[in-house]
Amino acid sequence: MIIEWIAAFFLVSGSLFMLVAAIGVVKLSDVYMRMHAITKAASLGAILMLAAVSLIYIEWLVWVEALMVVVFIIITAPVASHMIAKAAHITKMPKGPGYIMDELEEADNTFPEEEKQ
Repeated sequence: MIIEWIAAFFLVSGSLFMLVAAIGVVKLSDVYMRMHAITKAASLGAILMLAAVSLIYIEWLVWVEALMVVVFIIITAPVASHMIAKAAHITKMPKGPGYIMDELEEADNTFPEEEKQ
């Protein structure tokens, strides 16, 4: 009985994090902020939902599959986020208001012109 309540809490929490991620993608001003919202909130939401499924279906195969998906999300989300940010920077996507510094722009200026190619 208590397991169902914990699983329901995880499902509702995961759904809310997914909702926050979706709202962030629609409402935030530029690609960098949208990327941050979708990477953090959606990853946590998916992990919470997988934890709920693992609690409901108490079988070792379900636990192994859920663990493999969680590890996949933890490994791929930061890498994908980094690549999206780098591609946005290279294509000179416009930034929203409030940016103080751009560390990638400073890094681009440190190399001589012949090494950039």
